[in-house]
Amino acid sequence: MRALAGKAVDFVVDFISNLPDAPHVDLDGLEEALARVRSGVPETGAEFVGLLEQVGLGARKAFNPAGPGYLAFIPGGGLFAAAIADFLSLSVNRFVNLWNAAPVFAAMEADVIRWLCDIFGYPHEARGILTSGGSMSNLSAIVAARTARLGEDFMNGCVYVTEQTHASVSKAAAIAGLPARALRTVTVTPDLRMDLGNLETMIKADREAGLNPFLIVASAGTTNTGAIDALDAIADIGEREGLWLHADAAYGGFFALTERGRARLTGIGRADSITLDPHKTMFLPYGTGVLLVRDGERLRQAHRAKGDYLQDLAHEEEIPNFTDYSPELSRDFRGLRVWLPLKLHGLQAFRSALDEKLDLTEVLYGALKNEPGFELPWVPELSVVPFRYIPKSGDADAVNQRLLERINASKRIFLSSTRLNGDFWLRACIVSHRTHRDRIDEAIEIITRAARAIDPA
Repeated sequence: MRALAGKAVDFVVDFISNLPDAPHVDLDGLEEALARVRSGVPETGAEFVGLLEQVGLGARKAFNPAGPGYLAFIPGGGLFAAAIADFLSLSVNRFVNLWNAAPVFAAMEADVIRWLCDIFGYPHEARGILTSGGSMSNLSAIVAARTARLGEDFMNGCVYVTEQTHASVSKAAAIAGLPARALRTVTVTPDLRMDLGNLETMIKADREAGLNPFLIVASAGTTNTGAIDALDAIADIGEREGLWLHADAAYGGFFALTERGRARLTGIGRADSITLDPHKTMFLPYGTGVLLVRDGERLRQAHRAKGDYLQDLAHEEEIPNFTDYSPELSRDFRGLRVWLPLKLHGLQAFRSALDEKLDLTEVLYGALKNEPGFELPWVPELSVVPFRYIPKSGDADAVNQRLLERINASKRIFLSSTRLNGDFWLRACIVSHRTHRDRIDEAIEIITRAARAIDPA
């Protein structure tokens, strides 16, 4: 065991040490790489060193979301302390979903949920669950809202979203049994936030048509632009109309740890439920999501399962039975990968890192805003900077597609694209805890140099 672990640790240390200089996407020679790893089921064992080489190949032939120049989509940092936590939890392999099967571990995970509830001012009766990510969190939130507001008669229910709402919400609504017509798309304002007047008009019209409005999904940091809906005002509408308010804060929620983020997320604590993704803005490994629910009993009633074979196990007391709060009856001990980094580094380390990301976003936005030819109509609220280049002639969409290809060919930074109001836009998202000022300065140089090469004066 020591020999295997030693070789694995050497591999990880080398891998992380080389992240700053590694390309941020490397899919060259992919067919050959796939041929090296694809095989039938092995009948006999193989040497660990050779298998570790295949793991290394898989790590190289991929996007590199843990590196400092990865600014595409929403990066994933993968803190080393969280990897150690998973090594420990998978090694001892305790079952935490029923509290008395591993009461100390279950209490640690319950503490993690309580810490997160405290960030958003949730009351003592609030509960939550660590999920595999925002998609599962949004699914459970919709099921909890559906059960609380509509019971079993939900086919005429209405869920209010916008064109900027994350795609996982419509997917979750379908899995939760709601028909496609249940999703009501509220218009957005020019700053790509939910139009409150249109929201109220739609709720009224749907009620008059005999439908049952029951859920508003507000974005607390959209993937496209980082826009934050007017959470306080939407909470007012939700309370007045008797609708459940769910805040999808998978990307943006943890910016509430900072002074600027807290001010921009005003009202989020009034939501009935909140989705968070620690694998985004807490820099933890993929597969770490959270759902918090203000009235924890609502979450429990929507997910509780009963079975005679469970009769010998303890009922919920101070420590929750997590199996009653999620679709998952069995799962790994996710709590340790949050608990250990927070205990080891302290919350202030995460707060400082997020403040740095907000600072870097202002640097990138300001530099491109002052550069001739670049269009940046939306001032960043969080750490996404959407931009495009307006050429002196020719099709702007085609030019920006070429610009993206040229930027990413540098292999020093990696951006993604989206469509806003029908147009092709580039976007940079600064989230990795390994991204610092030097890489953003380099990104500015790469972007502006690429634009000049495509559209010379």
